[in-house]
Amino acid sequence: MPPPSTGLGFYARAQNFFFYLGVVYAVLIALLATPPVQRFVFYGHKFRWPLFANYDLPEAYGLAPGKTLNLHLNTPDNVTLGAWFVLSDPYYQRHRSSAAEVSPTLPSSAIRDAVRSNPTILFLHGTGGTRALPTRMQFYSQATSRLQANVLALDYRGFGDSTGVPTEEGLGIDAYTAWKWIIEQGAREEDVLVVGHSLGTNVATRLGKQLALEGVKPRGVALLAPFSELAVLLETYPVLRMPILQPITNFHMGRRLIKALTLERYDTLSDIEHLNVPVLLAHATDDPQIKHTHSKTLLDKLMDPYLPKLGFMPSNPGAPLTEAEFETYKESLRKRNDARALLVKQAEIPNFGVVEEFETNYGKVVYVEAMWGGHDVVGLQEGVQDQIAKMFSLGSYS
Repeated sequence: MPPPSTGLGFYARAQNFFFYLGVVYAVLIALLATPPVQRFVFYGHKFRWPLFANYDLPEAYGLAPGKTLNLHLNTPDNVTLGAWFVLSDPYYQRHRSSAAEVSPTLPSSAIRDAVRSNPTILFLHGTGGTRALPTRMQFYSQATSRLQANVLALDYRGFGDSTGVPTEEGLGIDAYTAWKWIIEQGAREEDVLVVGHSLGTNVATRLGKQLALEGVKPRGVALLAPFSELAVLLETYPVLRMPILQPITNFHMGRRLIKALTLERYDTLSDIEHLNVPVLLAHATDDPQIKHTHSKTLLDKLMDPYLPKLGFMPSNPGAPLTEAEFETYKESLRKRNDARALLVKQAEIPNFGVVEEFETNYGKVVYVEAMWGGHDVVGLQEGVQDQIAKMFSLGSYS
């Protein structure tokens, strides 16, 4: 007798494998659609790195003795927020030299003097970790020395030692609470620069929009590795370090499903057009988490009011363009591109990247496209910090 064929057995096993793989994938997507799991994965607020951080001892994480005050701010909805206020280096050096001895805590009078003497950065961080995360500590050190600004570093609700549970609306309340605290210390509105990184770029933009509606104008808004909209970001974002949503987002219905199942909107693209201050965007082309095309989309949104409209509507939407319509569209697009070339100044910086800038009714918009920096350290690039200093008159540019 001939040996039994193994072909059917192989195909049956392969069929079973892909069937169960599909079941596991469907279960995983269903889990990610549930509010608790989605919030846990998206915000990463339970990953409180460094572990067991002692927020009363910022010196343990690299800051100078007596340079930082550990704060607890109360929001209007009864959430307590942990934060650090870090003195600018120029003020810290003057304060230390005039004191008889280094004090472990900062008196309230020193904080009031500091915000009047030097600009202050309200720093809004991204997902995961706490205000003591090493890369964030590096930012405080560089911002206080290179940019010569005070820094208020906030942990949103649910992060670090802050109480509560993170939500889109809640993070907006947290940022506004931090802003109000800085102003209550005596800082002038135009002396406060709002800086956001990753998730914090949306929080910063929403805060800027809220302040604009109140007629308030901070020094500006700087967005480090921003995203245009959460639903668009999720099409390529690595969830659990894997692009597990990509098989779904390859299809139109899949993208609609993801958008429908997403709890939060985080629509920076809609909010950014309301800003009434100078805006800087910085992104690295080697960012593995948020593609730099998100910054380009935001840049185009800010530029749109200053360019001619395409002014073209096909006679039969959905049908292929006629030759005459196509020529009309090309001419309209050419005029828009010509206007963009006249509006935008572009400079290539060797071994660093490209800087684009243009003037608006509210001041400059600058886009810094760096070749290096990935996602987490783009704001630590000295080239990026030089552009921030130049645009917002900080450090040696003040």
